[in-house]
Amino acid sequence: MRVDKTGARALTMGRARAAAGFTLIELMVVVIVVAILAAVALPSYADHVRKARRGQAKADMVEYAQMAERFHTVNNSYANFTLSGSSKTIQSPREGGTAQYSIVFSGNQNTFTIKATPQGKQVKDTCGEMTLNQANVKTPSASSKPGCW
Repeated sequence: MRVDKTGARALTMGRARAAAGFTLIELMVVVIVVAILAAVALPSYADHVRKARRGQAKADMVEYAQMAERFHTVNNSYANFTLSGSSKTIQSPREGGTAQYSIVFSGNQNTFTIKATPQGKQVKDTCGEMTLNQANVKTPSASSKPGCW
């Protein structure tokens, strides 16, 4: 300690402490906090993405059901209806070539079923396959797997 002109004591700081930055412990605390936040946020984000893709597949299935109904109105049958061109299996048209669901149409004179099967990263979705028929019956039902429909 030293005494200035007025007699008050002043603490002097050493050169090493004045130029100090972050300590290793402070840096490790920040790294641990970021790791904990990432561990909580990433699974939540992945679940949100799966839910959004499932919603898009549901919208596609409803759109194809409407197209099938229009076809049935004109032809009085679902038998020759195709989703896209000559194929009975297509990928979701709004995914830009990286579809997460394979959508299959099967129909006869009076009934049809549209089934969406998850593929790729979407396989981890808890809802699994989804179906929709001409009576607008959906599976899995909301009571068996809450949040799927």
